[in-house]
Amino acid sequence: MTARIAELAAGYDRSGAFPAESLKVAHEAGLLTATIGERYGGRGAGTEETARILHTLGQGDPSVALIAAMTLTTHGRQSVQPHWPEELYARLVKESLVRPVLVNHARVEPELGSPARGGLPATRARRTGDGWAISGTKRFVTGAEGLDWFLVWATTDEPEPRVGTFLVPGDSPGIEVTGRWDQLGLRASGSHDVTFREVEVPYEDVIGLAPYGPAAEQDNRAGASLHLPLAALYLGVARAAQAFFHTFAQTRVPANLGHPVARTERFRRTAGEIEVLLDGAEQLVFGGAARVDAADFSYTPEQALGARVLADRHGVRAVGLAVRLLGNPGLARDNPLERHFRDIQCAPVHAPQEDISVLAIGTKALAAKASDAADREDR
Repeated sequence: MTARIAELAAGYDRSGAFPAESLKVAHEAGLLTATIGERYGGRGAGTEETARILHTLGQGDPSVALIAAMTLTTHGRQSVQPHWPEELYARLVKESLVRPVLVNHARVEPELGSPARGGLPATRARRTGDGWAISGTKRFVTGAEGLDWFLVWATTDEPEPRVGTFLVPGDSPGIEVTGRWDQLGLRASGSHDVTFREVEVPYEDVIGLAPYGPAAEQDNRAGASLHLPLAALYLGVARAAQAFFHTFAQTRVPANLGHPVARTERFRRTAGEIEVLLDGAEQLVFGGAARVDAADFSYTPEQALGARVLADRHGVRAVGLAVRLLGNPGLARDNPLERHFRDIQCAPVHAPQEDISVLAIGTKALAAKASDAADREDR
């Protein structure tokens, strides 16, 4: 499966087309439905298994992995804390077992930017006789052209506004891709801008409605079940880059050297540095994911954020080391390393970004220190 997805990756990267065939391969392998809960007839894969799935898909094509990640985490959250209307989710599961059914949140907005930095959505849910009419524009909606469901974050037009996530079928009238994804990396992820114009949603197809205010804003400390698998996805990209680096080192025999460059000290040293970076990051990510699955309450949200920060740093550095050592061949577009280098640059972009994560970690660390000092004074 990974080999087939990797074989298709270069073509999708060049064209920027929606990677339908690769997603079909992943679906046929049971990966898009792995996190459907046992109560719904699924396997109920936890955080660690999700991380390993995305790590594997990331080695083949991270665009496919990122689209899959959004669907996997949606099912995973529903498994742990049911929040969809039961009848609607049952229909989603039934269809998902037959074909790839893709789901993703639509949260980022042109004016607001990422919700991770605070603020509330300008997208409006207007109350109608039968439900809601959704209007607004969202940015960076991964997999937009192939989504079966958009989970649209919006504010109601009620006298006392509320904020919630509205479940919008992907084939609804009034949905239009209004800005094309044209980025350096993950070019096949189809993270387009999407505009909703009076898109109708039944009254009950909304989750998490809460009063308009700070309590409705995004909690950057939450979501270890997303942060850790996302970090694993990009470590998969780094492992794919490492594999090419090893192949190059074993097969490149300069005429003036007479043996593979893999025997030289500088290649062996760089290979060691790359392995240390990736192995350490994977231990943090997979070990943390295992603790989440074990309900280890001593494992904090800040630790999950920190694992992702370090994993992203290590992945970017590891791929950069490989590219710099190979020189011109490392940046040639006829080999996958150049693509891996572009794709890995997307790792630190995902919300919450590094500065927000480190701020949350530091705030908690200082608060804990102050609490310890207060306890000592009381004693």
